[in-house]
Amino acid sequence: MKPFRFGVQSYNAETPQAWRDKVKKAEDLGYSAFHLADHLLGPGPALQKCNHPVQSLAAVPAMAVAAEATSTIKIGCRVFCIDYRPAAVLIKEAATLDFFSGGRLEFGLGAGWLAAEYEALGIQMDSAGVRVSRMEEYIKAAKVAFAGGEVHFDGDHVHLHDYEALPKPTNPKGIQFMVGGGSKRVLGIAGREADIVSFNFDNSSGKIGPSGAQSSTAELTAQKAEWVRAGAESVGRKVTDLEFEIGAYFTVVTPDPDTVNANFAKMFGITVEAMQVHPHAYIGTVDQICDIIQQRREQYGISYYTVSEGNLDAFAPVVSRLTGK
Repeated sequence: MKPFRFGVQSYNAETPQAWRDKVKKAEDLGYSAFHLADHLLGPGPALQKCNHPVQSLAAVPAMAVAAEATSTIKIGCRVFCIDYRPAAVLIKEAATLDFFSGGRLEFGLGAGWLAAEYEALGIQMDSAGVRVSRMEEYIKAAKVAFAGGEVHFDGDHVHLHDYEALPKPTNPKGIQFMVGGGSKRVLGIAGREADIVSFNFDNSSGKIGPSGAQSSTAELTAQKAEWVRAGAESVGRKVTDLEFEIGAYFTVVTPDPDTVNANFAKMFGITVEAMQVHPHAYIGTVDQICDIIQQRREQYGISYYTVSEGNLDAFAPVVSRLTGK
């Protein structure tokens, strides 16, 4: 069984020093990873359509500053949208981040999902099937590039030829891939290709809303784990070699979990009982949340939990207790 790991996801910083201080604090508190998301919109009608928080910082330079400010914590993006950069550009940027961080990159990839963001940026949003196929080619092309030697990759969406991809991975074991999503096909690809599988909502609606939480109940998350298992076994991989990660989106450290669960349940249109066992929810005292996390690892194999930056301090006792740091 994989040891527990905990990450923090951040979107914003008031000042450059505040950003450095935040990631260093996460490292000092025992968190093992510091992530951004990959969204570009500031306030306005397009963001309102997405119903998504503002992300003020671009992922790649913010990750570079985070790596410079720290020495041990993993740096990542949960996850890069493959449509926002050509494959060769994203691969080069990832390799460079890995180089400057001393091999601390977690390379997260996703197929993209915020419809209004695509529209606002003037980027064509292809069907989900096309985007997922493109994501799979990005992963395979990146593995070719990271393997060393001349790059030759021809797919339907990615074509790379006749050059050596530099810099080479710092770690002899290579760069870790995280693949995130909530659909059967994406999670099957994750089982075949990823080192870290990030369980997420089914975001086919193209925006944040109740349907996301409804797509990730206890029963549906168990089904997602089976999709990963099937994908892994189809290529002879052991699912136990994979690390399962999940966004702890609904995390509240509180002595009154019943009230909080009831409020969330009403918001998402699910029962209180479903909310109490929702795999993306960690609500209660520190003792109760520790018990929930241990139970989820037994039930789903999830050992890696990522909380929002707003929970950096409140969740730290959970990190300390379950990692011994």
